[in-house]
Amino acid sequence: MSTIRGLAEVVLWVHDLPRSIAFYRDVLGLSVISPPERKNPIFLQAGPANIGIPQLIVLVQLPPDAAPFSKPRTLHHVALEIAPDDFDAEYARLTGLGFAPRSGEHPVLPSRTLYVDDPDGNEIELICTRKTP
Repeated sequence: MSTIRGLAEVVLWVHDLPRSIAFYRDVLGLSVISPPERKNPIFLQAGPANIGIPQLIVLVQLPPDAAPFSKPRTLHHVALEIAPDDFDAEYARLTGLGFAPRSGEHPVLPSRTLYVDDPDGNEIELICTRKTP
C-alpha cells in the first residue's frame, strides 16, 4: 500500500514567465512563495500546507528560442479546488476579467467545474463539490 499523502507540485514550462506569474498570482490568487531573489523557477502555493508540504504550481521559464507548444500536449489540464460557495462568484469574476470560462462534467465526482486557459494554453480547471439542497 502506498504512503503518498497528496500531490505536492505540478511543474509547468512557460514561454513568458512574468505573464504566467501574473495569471497564477493575480487571476487565480496563488501566493508566490519563492524568495524575491529567485528568478527561475517560480513557486506558487496552491492551498494550505496542511501536512507540512504545500501544494505548489511551479513555473519554469523556457529558453527564448524554445519552439511554441504544439498539440496534442502532454499535460491535459491542472485542477484546483475552490469552495462551493465561491463557484458562482469565481465564474463571474473570470468572465469580468475577459475570460470565457467553459463548464464541464466530472466523470466520477459530484462536482461543479469551470475551465480557463493559462497564457501558454494549459487548461486550468476550478472544481468544487456540488452543494446539496
